[in-house]
Amino acid sequence: MNNIESMKRRQLLHLLCAGAPSLWLPHRAWSQVRLLDSPFTLGVASGSPSSDSVVLWTRLHSRSVLSAREPIALRWELAHNEHFTRPVQSGQTLADSQLAHAVHVEVNGLDSDRWYYYRFMVGDAVSPVGRTRTFPKPDAVVDRLRLAYASCQKWEDGYFTAWRHMRDENLDAVMFLGDYIYEYPGTGSKLRTPGGGWAVSLDDYRWRYAQYRGDADLQAMHAACPWLLTWDDHEVQNDYAGLQAGNSGAFDPANPANFATRRAAAYQAWYEHMPVRSSVLLQGLAGLQLGAEMRIYQRLEYGRLASLYLLDARQYKDPQACNKGDAVGSSRVNPGTCAPWQDPRRSLLGQQQERWLYQEFASARSRQTRWNVIGQQTLLGERRFRTAAGYSLWNDGWDGYSAARSRLTDSLRQQQVANPVVLGGDVHENWVGHVKADYADPASASVGVEFCGTSITSRTGGAAKTAEILTDNPHFVFADAQRKGYGVVEFTPDQLATTLRVVDDVMRQDTRIATLARFTVQAGRPVLERS
Repeated sequence: MNNIESMKRRQLLHLLCAGAPSLWLPHRAWSQVRLLDSPFTLGVASGSPSSDSVVLWTRLHSRSVLSAREPIALRWELAHNEHFTRPVQSGQTLADSQLAHAVHVEVNGLDSDRWYYYRFMVGDAVSPVGRTRTFPKPDAVVDRLRLAYASCQKWEDGYFTAWRHMRDENLDAVMFLGDYIYEYPGTGSKLRTPGGGWAVSLDDYRWRYAQYRGDADLQAMHAACPWLLTWDDHEVQNDYAGLQAGNSGAFDPANPANFATRRAAAYQAWYEHMPVRSSVLLQGLAGLQLGAEMRIYQRLEYGRLASLYLLDARQYKDPQACNKGDAVGSSRVNPGTCAPWQDPRRSLLGQQQERWLYQEFASARSRQTRWNVIGQQTLLGERRFRTAAGYSLWNDGWDGYSAARSRLTDSLRQQQVANPVVLGGDVHENWVGHVKADYADPASASVGVEFCGTSITSRTGGAAKTAEILTDNPHFVFADAQRKGYGVVEFTPDQLATTLRVVDDVMRQDTRIATLARFTVQAGRPVLERS
């Protein structure tokens, strides 16, 4: 490739990464690829909403597209109604093979607090219609927000039927808290296997995302409302921490550069398949290959009703302390035998993200937001497990970074952050509890409340001791380690109401949905009430 062609390529990628919603293209671009099949097999999605903007996503994926090397031109339309007789905006963009023919159209200049419909077109092919919305203006008085939280959808552990039921919840948005895919081969499943072996390379991760995205129930939920997204470990590798490899698939402890390359590939594939803004790519795709940060933590405002903080508890994380046999990954550890456990320098979020978060807390009072909702990957509250020697704690979650957790709860108290609510996932179980100022003191003040959700499908092995763990950890008021599903939180100025929704059997595609439990919290009083 000569210098001129190389420059054009870089310009093209810049346009792609910028969304380029109003990109002008010559007419000949519309017929670059002869489509023999539908290119919209992965559906559509939207996300990253603000009061005047939203990201529209699709990825062209079919036999005709996979063989294409040149960019493919798309048209997109946004309208007030699903028949597109009341148009709002339209434009053109490019799907390039270097981004797996994915597009992220950032549509700006929209009315606040409005629902819209959108679709994409390539030639005569038309995508499914998606529904999305903008958030209210930050200073707007808002009566209600209905937000679902979910995590952990392992292909081989069950069907994604929970998403089908979630469509009936009348939601404003979905907050997904990690483990969108799993990197495992899944060969031991009796239900369905992902195939393709371990996800290690960029092509592997792209293939796995395409498989998950092909699920009809997941597609339909993506098309129903905007999503707010963060990740956990399985989007890369089980139990990885920062640039420290985890413990699954193609791990070579003698060559850490291999893991850095794998992480970069996984991050790129995640970007390609999520409706997130191009600004998360701080140094572009080339930067990822050199170990650059992908900035996904953020704050979003839903009027004066809620500030939503999305955190990243993987990319900047210090390695887990005191693993058995000095292995990588995670362990249950007796903190009394682990010298680094209380090291105040250790962080789950990384120093830069911590500073950002605590600065956000410092400004929360001036924003006069009623609820402050922290979406992060795992269980915040301490969870002790009985052992012959006393107790152990899991070192991969907040328990393994207790000094960092204390900094978080101290900041919430010192800044007098209004009505903190912590949402989490990862553990594949429902846990509901009070966020304590000091977990070593049962009489310690409650700083806020937390709802750690179960999985969409992923299994757990701890159901037999749930009652015992609840007894030993009285700051939790409810737990269930058997049922799978999601949670729905409805916020009003006076209270929140959280409903734990669970399916009967993830092994059945016709499974029914039920309410497992429901809790309310009154504004200004961080006390969980069963309702």
